[in-house]
Amino acid sequence: MMGAVSRLSAQTVMELKLMLRNAENLIVTFGIPTGMLIFFSIIRVLPPPEGTEPVAFLAPGILALSVIGAAMVSLGIQTGFERFYLVLKRLGATPLRRWELIASKALAVLLTEIAQVVVVVGVALALGWRPQVDQLALAVPALLLGTSAFVGIGLSMAGRLRAVATLAATNALFLVLLVSSGIIFPLDRLPEVMQFGARLLPAAPLTDWLRAAFDGAEIPVASLIALPVWAVGAPILASRIFRWE
Repeated sequence: MMGAVSRLSAQTVMELKLMLRNAENLIVTFGIPTGMLIFFSIIRVLPPPEGTEPVAFLAPGILALSVIGAAMVSLGIQTGFERFYLVLKRLGATPLRRWELIASKALAVLLTEIAQVVVVVGVALALGWRPQVDQLALAVPALLLGTSAFVGIGLSMAGRLRAVATLAATNALFLVLLVSSGIIFPLDRLPEVMQFGARLLPAAPLTDWLRAAFDGAEIPVASLIALPVWAVGAPILASRIFRWE
């Protein structure tokens, strides 16, 4: 048990260093979400629901986008190229186990997300956001569950697809989720079929959960069901289909 903890800690530190040293990762995890928050809060290209300030609507969605960017896009692409350059093959020859590698990557993402939350919330407050504090603690499990779900999705793709295919797939899915999950405009503006499909994926439940928590509203039942299912199922899938090379 102590050996597993030691391996997990060492690999988590290494994964965190790799994430923070990569300029592309920093753009996806910090630059894009923060830039979108500032742009759409100041320039009202996409009007929010009636009676809602743009920053109040956008901030929870941008937090969800930050999770997607760090846990799926950055992690998936980085891991895909680690497989391509046989880095994972070398790790496979060490005592490090498959679940320890996946757990270390998830922990590194969580630590990155703490910084993301500080940056996004700080910018949103500076732009005039004043969230309700009644249910603020409920945002924490949403972020944890969302991280688990998207880490599982990212590693499932990175553990099976070629590096270039992972790059294309994660970016394509990122764009699809951006425009179909209620992140930058209300989900009810989409056709009903698309709304139903979006709520089956983890991004919309994560966004709805965060928005309800920050607004002091009741969390949708669909989010309470869908997000935990993805948070458990996606990492299990990743751990079973992930290949070192």
